[in-house]
Amino acid sequence: MNTLCRRLSVLLFLSLFSSPVLAAVLAIDYGTDFMKASLVKPGVPFDVLLNKDSKRKIATSLTLKDTERVFGQDAYNLAPRFPSSTFNSLKFLVGAPANAAAVTYFDAISTTTLVATSRYTVGVPKHGKYTWDVEELIAMQLAYVRQLATDAAGEPVRDVIITVPPYFSQFERDAIADSVEIAGMRLLTLINDGTAVAVNYAMTRTFPEPERHIVYDVGASGTRATLVTFSGFGKKKDATQITVNGVGSDRLVGGTELTRRLRDILLEQFNNQHGDIDIKKDKKAMAKLWKEADRVKQVLSANTEARATIESLVEDIDFKAKVSRAEFEKASADIVDIFIQPIAEALYNAGLKLADVNSVILMGGSSRVPMLRTALATAVGEDKIAQNVNTDEAAVLGAALHGASLSRQFRTKDIKIADIIPHDVQVSYLAETKATGDGVRPRTITSTAFVSGSKTGTRKTLTFKRKDDFTLTFAYKEPPAGAFPVELLEARIAGIPEALANITASGGVDPIIKATILLSESGFVSVPEAFAYADIKDDSIAGKLKGFFGDASSTAEDGSTQTADAASSDAPKATNTATPDSITIPLNVTVKFTSIAPMSVEQKREARDRLIELEQKEAAKALREEQRNVLEGYLYRLRDLLDGDGDQPFIKCSTEKERTTLGWKLEEVSGWFHREEETADTQSFIEKRQYLERVVSLLHVCPTNACSHRSLEFPVMHRFIEIQEFPAALNNSQKWNWQTRLFLTEAKTVLAAEEQAGTEGKYTREELDALEKTLKEHEAWLNTNVEKQKARKMYEDPAVETQEMGERAERLERHLQRLVQKKPPKPRKTKASASSSTTPTESGSESRASGPSPSQTGAKGHDEL
Repeated sequence: MNTLCRRLSVLLFLSLFSSPVLAAVLAIDYGTDFMKASLVKPGVPFDVLLNKDSKRKIATSLTLKDTERVFGQDAYNLAPRFPSSTFNSLKFLVGAPANAAAVTYFDAISTTTLVATSRYTVGVPKHGKYTWDVEELIAMQLAYVRQLATDAAGEPVRDVIITVPPYFSQFERDAIADSVEIAGMRLLTLINDGTAVAVNYAMTRTFPEPERHIVYDVGASGTRATLVTFSGFGKKKDATQITVNGVGSDRLVGGTELTRRLRDILLEQFNNQHGDIDIKKDKKAMAKLWKEADRVKQVLSANTEARATIESLVEDIDFKAKVSRAEFEKASADIVDIFIQPIAEALYNAGLKLADVNSVILMGGSSRVPMLRTALATAVGEDKIAQNVNTDEAAVLGAALHGASLSRQFRTKDIKIADIIPHDVQVSYLAETKATGDGVRPRTITSTAFVSGSKTGTRKTLTFKRKDDFTLTFAYKEPPAGAFPVELLEARIAGIPEALANITASGGVDPIIKATILLSESGFVSVPEAFAYADIKDDSIAGKLKGFFGDASSTAEDGSTQTADAASSDAPKATNTATPDSITIPLNVTVKFTSIAPMSVEQKREARDRLIELEQKEAAKALREEQRNVLEGYLYRLRDLLDGDGDQPFIKCSTEKERTTLGWKLEEVSGWFHREEETADTQSFIEKRQYLERVVSLLHVCPTNACSHRSLEFPVMHRFIEIQEFPAALNNSQKWNWQTRLFLTEAKTVLAAEEQAGTEGKYTREELDALEKTLKEHEAWLNTNVEKQKARKMYEDPAVETQEMGERAERLERHLQRLVQKKPPKPRKTKASASSSTTPTESGSESRASGPSPSQTGAKGHDEL
């Protein structure tokens, strides 16, 4: 109930302060086994987005069958049938080079065939000469989620925020960003999943005093720990600052590794039973084993033993086995300490001790595994373990709230984030030298651009004494993962000689080159700008004094300096400007990726076109299938009507000739359907259905212009419906006749008394006569048509439509209500009434002059009756 109240309060807050411009933000927590999504939009409840089966999480699975794609749990279930074309656990392959340790591990757990792409990343083969890059496969999954969000929002959803593990390198982050673009969305930002959980944790809490917590996430692909400090700020300290102090992780030890070890246990038991069969060569059998091992792992989380059963595992052999929790824990004993190691690593990187931490917040589905819980309790103490967030949904909900704050369409609780990177990033360049010759090699100068633990969103300005164009090379100090490269990118700064010449011509002295390097909020390293800068020579006394007491910053032997500038607004901008004191000339910055390059614009465009083509083919196929089903359903419906017994409404209300005509046409179209249903196109199905509808409509000629829309489909059924509804319609008409007659009787009596007394009443004679005329016309029309209807047979069209009966009764009702609701005239003031009280006779006349009230006549409103 607490969770529900919190969600409702957040929804109310978002809705009340949302911008009039309706916009939607989609958050996706992209996991190895499952992905969760959340949509933030005014008028839409803030919660986890449901898939087409109304589930709160979506299996991260994709099956490609020619031009047909299957997503989610349906795709996961197809893996045993289509092991080579069903793709699970793609997160292991994101941005990975073809020889990476993650790729080797993926081969050990998957039946998918991998190939190297032109960028030496990995992909899967497709029909023809093309290869599906992993970025394209992930884009398909993201586009599937986008469509779910679009359906829920009622408008296209474009802006998205996605969670990533904090250990993701720039290569992996680039790959996710490329997938987002291919899927037709705009990336607001990437957010580390531990930080997203922290946002969710802080949303409904305040922190009068700082608190430190470790978000411990045991996911499928790896385990990570994020140490976070929460502190309040503002007058009431109701705003929250989230500072990430340190992270720790293991990339390969997670829930998938536990499933792999269970699969190997089952594999060993099968080999003991059927040692003559090499099941490893059978992809379908290995896919079945993996799926069963995953199920057994979940059972063992709540039970001490589980039974595995796989029908026709291989060569029509049914496999049965029993696995105990003790056996599973023994097989996993060597990695239990590795699961706990990220906590110690996060503490070490933050320079803190366990005693400095308030709690360890559990996240991830595998955090429920009993042996891990036991090991965790031993490592940190049972009292430190907290279960106050939803282990499956906290990350996506936190990401959604952060995304809402970035979109400028919502006002949310003020939560500021200071995240960090876990990898050292170095910058190097060649020293400028005057020496020339074949044996001269310029010296390479290397320094740390961003140290591990640097805050994201940081800008730095590098200052150089250069005369010629040069290149900045960025690289990780250590490989971010097994067999990953360290080289990131090169930024070529060009146009320096020309800029220096312009500066000299403008009176500039001691020119320098400045390059701004950026570590973005999403964790990307870039060089957004570079420029030449110089002070303009000032020969005045004030200028000389300024030069004497001016800048005394030290310069390296190669003529370069480095200035950290976390607040980027203080850095000079690359604009070609000159002031009385200085001149700034922008330089050209060209970026080249030196190892794993992100997809080029052209590659992304081609991938986007392929995705759109697939979506269009699927939409056309879905439309064809829909129209085929509509026609088939229509045929069955007509057949059921014709085959009914004599008591069925259709038989009672139709003639033999109508049934014969319809039956002949039905057989004609049914024969075509059974011959052509596999090859016919969408338009043919539509035309055949419309042909039958025209046949049905021609069996009925509407007797009046008041036929309802129901007569356009099945006139025979329309006759039956009219027969059923006629008594109620007749009763309603007679009721208003009676109410009007009763009102006229009383009103005429009052009017006669008023005329005799010479007083003015509520109603005039003309008004009552007009109402009586309307009543008589309605009674006459009703009596005539009721008699006609009584003479009709059930298989004949009705003499009068109930819709017309209702409309005529409504006209009488409105006429009556106008008089009933008429306000009585105000009494005229006389000298007698001004000087003395009203006589009893006059008082009695006035009390009746207003006429009968609705309660007296019984003529109440239609809804009350």
